[in-house]
Amino acid sequence: MVKLNRIYTRTGDDGTTGLVDGSRTPKHSARVTAYGTVDEANAAIGLARLHASEAADDERLARIQNDLFDLGADLATPPGIEGALRIDAAQVSRLEREIDAMNANLAPLKSFVLPAGTPLAAHLHAARTLVRRAERDAVRAAAEEEITTEAIKYLNRLSDHLFVMARDANARGPGDVLWKPGANR
Repeated sequence: MVKLNRIYTRTGDDGTTGLVDGSRTPKHSARVTAYGTVDEANAAIGLARLHASEAADDERLARIQNDLFDLGADLATPPGIEGALRIDAAQVSRLEREIDAMNANLAPLKSFVLPAGTPLAAHLHAARTLVRRAERDAVRAAAEEEITTEAIKYLNRLSDHLFVMARDANARGPGDVLWKPGANR
């Protein structure tokens, strides 16, 4: 259980932050950058939830937000910590099942989709781009130190999930906004 009585500690005033194991690392490290971007994506999903008028959408996004806190804990934990909270294969598989279920009802794509449409879809597209950045940041961190493969897989699936969810939201509204190559020449 997390208990925070005091929000500021002053321990980060020197440009470092604490990892789960108690060690200190620079705030500009690749690991911290990765979980910071995950936090940004989580906030963007919170904004998307404001437009989730269907309970199933809100429930899906709430589960994802919780998973992203798990992912942040995973990324903030150096390797070799016994009993550490890590993203697991079941969380990745759940995303895949949800992608397949949503995608089964959508028309095949015949063009790239612009990040637009309903308010929910537009916010999901914005969150998707942050998740893609979080994935790049996690891969960059993995080049320097050990990052779990399930964490990177989760981010990869999540961006796909948010894309399909945006398409699903648009299918219940005006439809996807499609790219028209060279339309403004």
